[in-house]
Amino acid sequence: MKKTELIEAIATATGESQAATARTLDALIQIVSKEVASGGEVAITGFGSFKSSDRAERTGRNPRTGEAMTIAASKSVKFVPGAALRASVNTNA
Repeated sequence: MKKTELIEAIATATGESQAATARTLDALIQIVSKEVASGGEVAITGFGSFKSSDRAERTGRNPRTGEAMTIAASKSVKFVPGAALRASVNTNA
């Protein structure tokens, strides 16, 4: 499902216009992005939580040459699904 399809589905389920739904979804994405980027966590009960995680510097290999190289430390976003989401995925499998 792409963003436009998600907007259509939410608009249909709520009875709101697609334009209002798009603004709401864009605001949600912006708020979650800012919170996670600042090191916070966003938890949506029944759905899951988004948080930042640190990746340590590590040694990797160049697949073309086999030469060892250092991969710099970085931050990543981690999503942990909630119990209700896990249960719905497992019952619909």
